Formats: sequence, C-alpha cells, structure tokens
Amino acid sequence: MSDNGRESLQSVRRALRTLDLIAEAGDMGVTELSRRLGVHKATASRLAATLAATGVIERDATTERYSLGYGLIRLASAAAAGMDVLATARPVMEELAERSGETVTLGVRAGDAVVYLGQSSTTPSIMQLSWVGQRTPMHASASGKVLLAFMDESERRRLLPRSLQKLTPRTKVDAHVIESELAEVRRRGYSQILEELEEGLNAVAVPIRRADETVVGALSISGPAFRFRPIDIPRFGRLALDAAAAVSRRLGYQGHRAR
Repeated sequence: MSDNGRESLQSVRRALRTLDLIAEAGDMGVTELSRRLGVHKATASRLAATLAATGVIERDATTERYSLGYGLIRLASAAAAGMDVLATARPVMEELAERSGETVTLGVRAGDAVVYLGQSSTTPSIMQLSWVGQRTPMHASASGKVLLAFMDESERRRLLPRSLQKLTPRTKVDAHVIESELAEVRRRGYSQILEELEEGLNAVAVPIRRADETVVGALSISGPAFRFRPIDIPRFGRLALDAAAAVSRRLGYQGHRAR
C-alpha cells in the first residue's frame, strides 16, 4: 500500500474512533479527544471540524464540545430503509429465482455505484459468485442503469462524466449513447445489459418504488450468456416487472406496473 493509502486508511480509522468515543462519552472537547486518539491537539481539531462539516458531529458554540449530529440519523435511516426493502423483497426474490431459473439480486445506490444487499438463486453452488456486498459501476450494470434512469436529471448527469470505465469490449462509455438507452429504460420499464459488466454475463433490472414513488432499489435477473440469450430478455423483463410491482405494493406504492 502506498504512503497516501496508509494515511487515508489511518484517517478513516481515526474518524470512526472519534464517533465511537463521542458516542460513549455523550460529548467531548478537543483536548480530551486528542488524548484519547493519541494525536496532537491540532490534528484532533482538524478531524473534528471535518466531521462537523458533514453533520455527523456537532459543536456546541458555548462549551466548544462535540456531540453526535443529526447527519448520523440520516445515514442510519438510509441503512435501515435498505434493510427494510430487502426484508420486504426477500420472498418475492426467491419466487422470481424459481420462475426464472437464474440469479436474482437486490441493488441500491451507494454513492456513485450500486451495492447489492441480497441474492436468491435456485442453483446454489460453491462456485457461484455471491453479489452480496459487491459494488458495480452504474453505467455498466443493469441495476445501475435502472437507478440512473429514474433519478433526477442533474444528478444523473453528474454521475455520467465524460470518461467512463470500459470493463468489457461491449461496455458503453459514451454518455450520449447511455442517455438514449436510459430514455428507452423509462419507456420500457426495465434495463438490460449484454456482457457489459462481465464477459459472458447478461441481465435485466427493474425499479422498486416506495409509497412516494421514489425508486429505492433495483431488482435484477442475471445469468450466463449461453443460457440468458438476447431473445429471452423480454420474458425476463416481464417476470422482473411483475416481481418488482409486488415488492413496490408491499412498500406502499399505488401506481401501475410499467410496461
């Protein structure tokens, strides 16, 4: 690991330790924080100021002591929401895996990528890839394309820079081409990839919505290209749409299933 990498990792560890210390104490001043962290007071002060700028801790103007901030509530709420979606989707995912005979995943946005919270398959194997916990680029994954298609336009443009990573010979990296594809995703209701994320892997994905119509996740069916053929995509798309509609209804969404 490079010196910069080690320094970044040390900073992350200090930040997490700072949150633990403040949570245990209720509130804490910079002097005590520097002593507990084993760093210079100036270092502790910069660290606390950085965390305060993100809202995860707050500084009392009178006592100059730091306590946990409301930003943590937002992060915790987002994590809890993801777990709620997974718990709601799990039985539907298992049924969809049975009906499709392929791997079903639930993905959510994590910054500028997709992270997979759950997976169901009817053919478990020690050789089978587990997607749970993995991150994939939005522009190259079926789940990512669904999340991009239904997010705010300004946010989508921010996530589609001029330079995109080409993972396979079939990965689309032109933002204009991707935008046209995303318009088709919104019209059709599901996304598709043909060996864009990994060679030999095809997939479709559909949005999961909550009561206020916000897209909170993507349900995907994926399989090997020799079995998951382009001719099969419409059928898998319809299966996924029906499954996502069932999950969305359980989350309070009252709208109609997309075409």
